[in-house]
Amino acid sequence: MNPMPMVALVGNPNAGKSALFNALTGARQKVGNYPGVTVERKSGRLALPDGRPIELIDLPGTYSLTPSSPDEAVTRDVVLGRQEGERLPSAIVVVMDATNLDNHLRFALQLRALGLPMIIALNMIDMARRDGLTIDVDALSRELGVPVIPTVAVRKQGVPELVTALAELVGDGSAIRVAGAERAMDSDLRTLQRRARQIAHAAISEHAPAKRWTERLDRIALHPVIGPILLALLMFVMFQAVFAWAETPVGWIEGLFADMQAAVTTAMPDNVLRSLIVDGVIAGVGAVVVFLPQILILFFFILLLEATGYMVRAAFLMDRLMARVGLSGRAFIPLLSSFACAVPGIMATRTIDDPKDRLTTILIAPLMTCSARLPVYAVIIAAFIPERTVGPGIGLQGLVLFCLYISGILGALVAALVLRRTVTKGASHGFLMEMPKYQMPRLADVALGLWQRALIFLKRAGTIIAFTTIVLWALLSFPKPPPGDPTPPVDYSIAGRIADGIAPLVRPIGFNRDIALALIPAMAAREVAVSALATVYSIQASDDEAATEQSLVERLRGRWPLPTALAFLAWFVFAPQCLSTLAVTRRETNGWKWPGFMLAYLFVLAYAAAGATFWTATALGL
Repeated sequence: MNPMPMVALVGNPNAGKSALFNALTGARQKVGNYPGVTVERKSGRLALPDGRPIELIDLPGTYSLTPSSPDEAVTRDVVLGRQEGERLPSAIVVVMDATNLDNHLRFALQLRALGLPMIIALNMIDMARRDGLTIDVDALSRELGVPVIPTVAVRKQGVPELVTALAELVGDGSAIRVAGAERAMDSDLRTLQRRARQIAHAAISEHAPAKRWTERLDRIALHPVIGPILLALLMFVMFQAVFAWAETPVGWIEGLFADMQAAVTTAMPDNVLRSLIVDGVIAGVGAVVVFLPQILILFFFILLLEATGYMVRAAFLMDRLMARVGLSGRAFIPLLSSFACAVPGIMATRTIDDPKDRLTTILIAPLMTCSARLPVYAVIIAAFIPERTVGPGIGLQGLVLFCLYISGILGALVAALVLRRTVTKGASHGFLMEMPKYQMPRLADVALGLWQRALIFLKRAGTIIAFTTIVLWALLSFPKPPPGDPTPPVDYSIAGRIADGIAPLVRPIGFNRDIALALIPAMAAREVAVSALATVYSIQASDDEAATEQSLVERLRGRWPLPTALAFLAWFVFAPQCLSTLAVTRRETNGWKWPGFMLAYLFVLAYAAAGATFWTATALGL
């Protein structure tokens, strides 16, 4: 009995492979790693019209069978039957972007030379039509000598036709020898590109006016002088909006949690359970959730820039700057991903072929200001930076936030320069980048992205942050001082004694005992620093009923001097990320050596930056 047929899904990056894989397999998926490498393996089951099951694997995107990264090497090895523990595919489905046909045809021609049963999924055919392209699918099929099925993966259009064609293609699933492997590997790229253009010319009967608009816009967006200025202006507007647009919804959420605290305080007697709910859960978690509008505004801009096609242009603009510090433009996308979270950013470094280049990118990824830092920045800025304008349409709070993000980027570039000249010394390499056409973003896709980001944030607030806050509340509440003992309950608690031991270490950089206490749980997640401070001050104020109605911002204004607040911001620009970041770094580097190095050098940077900021601000009399 023959084994279940295995079909490989291959194609260039950004062709829509993952969307087609999801449309074909639905929830019947599993994720793991290939044997011996840290490249993710996604596989799923698909039922053919006659009821036969096949295994579908989604291979990493690549431009050719000559790999330039671990991801691309896995794709080559799977289609050639060289991957350990992986049998030869019964057939391959090549996913191509209909709006960029000639570039995607080059790889399809190389794959065709392998001699494997093959079918083309001509994806994003709707976007090609919208751009004014008319593609003769039958002519394309004749030129390639393989079936071509037009698809729109995100809407599952063409999926039934693709499944029917697959049923005929795989036959009984018998293994097929790759007859043309060497010929395909040795294919001349210039010859392939010339042939790809000939086929594209024969298949496309109308050319898109959108291409002319793309070229005109790129003269501005990619200009060596205007381009970087435009990028800086977009970032500046984004951070101004984070504060200006979020003020009203933040006030609504603050009012909601204040009402919840008041309701619980009124309904329950003064006991340990009420303290847990009011001072622990509501005060701690609420202090973080209140910044959800600001996080969503930040990601609204990021999703818009990605959907319009501008984000790839930003990577192109940054390539020259990154080359000066020893990195290639390939590092930009992982670092950009780290603005959301360093964990997927570090995992995205798998697309970098040079091991020293990849290691450097992993080590500096935590310096990108992830979304978890935003609540910390927002609460300190709201508490200590006046809400006033410093120019037409320029708010001081948004300007400070912009400077914090820029400080993280500059810090990462300086760190990369030092690392590339010392522990990760080596030559840097260029990279191939495909420029997508500009397009109007689909509001439904942007809304879905924001909804997913909100769910992720609220899940963290309801799990990691809530759990850490409850543990901290317990450490702050117990043991209770004996009757008649004048020691404040927080000072007598376990957490108070721990903070007393740490305070001398951070006092030289302007931190007080409350900050020392907040730094420890912040290692679980950056946002926990906010919930930890809110819990500490809520418990300390529990004897004063009026004080419990104050927000964390109002409490901080009365407890910290401005130099301490600025030092706290500087600390979080450089401080190590959460434990999840260290764990994924250990996995990607196969040991604890580099996570330990990362932890040490980032702590040194954070301590030095906070100290320099505190003493400079103190000397200036701020």
